[in-house]
Amino acid sequence: MKEQLMISADYAAFDAYMQSLGIRRVLCVCGDHVNRLHIGRYFENLEQRTGIAAVRFSGFSPNPDLSEVRAGTALYRDAGCDAVCGIGGGSAMDTAKCIKLYAAVPDAEDLLTQAIVPNEIPLLAVPTTAGSGSESTRYAVICDRGNKVSVTHESCIPDAVLLDPSLLLSLPLAQKQATAADALCHAVESMWSVHSDAESTELASQAIRLLMHNLEGYLQSDLSACAGMLNAANLAGRAINITATTAGHAMSYRVTLKYGMPHGAAVALCTERLFAHLSRDTSGCTDPRGEAHLRAALSRIADAMGCKDAAAASLRFTELTKQLNIHAPEAMCDDDLDELTASVNPTRLSRHPAALSAASIRALYAEMLNGRA
Repeated sequence: MKEQLMISADYAAFDAYMQSLGIRRVLCVCGDHVNRLHIGRYFENLEQRTGIAAVRFSGFSPNPDLSEVRAGTALYRDAGCDAVCGIGGGSAMDTAKCIKLYAAVPDAEDLLTQAIVPNEIPLLAVPTTAGSGSESTRYAVICDRGNKVSVTHESCIPDAVLLDPSLLLSLPLAQKQATAADALCHAVESMWSVHSDAESTELASQAIRLLMHNLEGYLQSDLSACAGMLNAANLAGRAINITATTAGHAMSYRVTLKYGMPHGAAVALCTERLFAHLSRDTSGCTDPRGEAHLRAALSRIADAMGCKDAAAASLRFTELTKQLNIHAPEAMCDDDLDELTASVNPTRLSRHPAALSAASIRALYAEMLNGRA
């Protein structure tokens, strides 16, 4: 993995790092919520302190669109920026990553068909949620013509990350719940992925343990627990950077777009059903390391969750989704099942440790619908 500089709430060190790179003008990709946070004031006064001008881009949505990336890229060029900083959750990070990737690419009709050419534009990250772990991954997800598309390149990994748990204190409860679910799903999916290895397993296991220990305090805005959750999300992101996501994410994207659900909540709904099935039956294992390896991976997940076995861990996962107020959307109906099934990306399914046919995926969606609280 690309070497990253991790800076723990040391704003003077973040100043010094940007100055050391010779940055003159940084494009800050962030939502309006940063106006209420210390990080907003930090960037407002950046030029006065360091001589580095901050140009702001907030023209992106919760599910960033390619057209918004184009607008951000145009602003980067027009304003004469020489660095990009993503400030926020996964949406801000994904937008910032794509602006960095495409800023040096000719503005072709379809950016997604262009070969990604690595560039030296510095990419910085300041997460204000504990969920996606996007500050440490090579992935970005954007929408194009109504579909979520993954963009993957080592250049997407930020050069430096500022981790400040105080930025999480004022998050709305619903956002804390959804992002916590996202972090948990990243860790669980990484541990059962066919691409897991010793490093990713250790990172994901640490993430789950930290999440389980800090979740309650995090939801109650305890600063120490916020620090633990921020670290958990980052570790889970680093694990996913190794393994990539599996069926939980593959099944979630259309749920997010069709019903306007938060990403983390949609992933948790899908992962809950997948976990329940794997905990009962591993005979469909597709991991080349064999069924015994998959059972061992599920046991490691259970251990990290503080449970005696995979069955108990699956039940605990379901309890957590309820604790996080996650339920299948009210608008979901039988007529939607074929559309949802057809939307699932087969590439992500190939990383799942058990075979999933179209019929079995449809049945999983039906379980979500029928089990709706």
